[in-house]
Amino acid sequence: MFCDCPIQIESIIRKADLFLIQINDFDMILGTQPRKPLKIISALKAQKFLSHGCIGFLASVKVDSENELSISDHPVVCEFPDVFPEKLPGVPPDREVEFTIDLVPGAEPISKAPYRMAPTELKELKEQLEELLDLGFIRPSVSPWGAPVLFVRKKDGTMRLCIDYRELNKITIRNRYPLPRIDDLFDQLQGAKCFSKIDLRSVKLD
Repeated sequence: MFCDCPIQIESIIRKADLFLIQINDFDMILGTQPRKPLKIISALKAQKFLSHGCIGFLASVKVDSENELSISDHPVVCEFPDVFPEKLPGVPPDREVEFTIDLVPGAEPISKAPYRMAPTELKELKEQLEELLDLGFIRPSVSPWGAPVLFVRKKDGTMRLCIDYRELNKITIRNRYPLPRIDDLFDQLQGAKCFSKIDLRSVKLD
């Protein structure tokens, strides 16, 4: 659903919630509610007027771009905008459980040299680091551990900050647990109506 879409008919602009449906015969269907104030006539009346020699004009509505729907287009997000902010105001409060990474016995700190970056990438890196510092997501560190960063361009043209942790992954003790069966997961979804999904802004950074 597209919330509060502006619809202009001549000089009158109204906002309406539009639903995307697969109907090849019509470009857009307007409900009966806004017909009277906007003086919209039905197709039957239009056909009657045309049969009496009236001149008619056909207006169509089409999508200019084929971009994917964003999370803000979801009905639940439109209903609770304060729960789905564009940006997080800061980090969550301290938890009782400390986060740790279990390493193989005898592992030594690894510090890799930074990758070479273009001037545009260095500028982008400075801006993103300053933003993360201001939000409190990161802080200056003097740790003997170090990993290089790089950028990956996203579909919208912006650059995602990524950290190359491959050397750290080599000395990390991996979790050993059986993966759930797909058919068992589908059986558990029977009768379910509400589903949750984690959509991170910068997955590689987290």
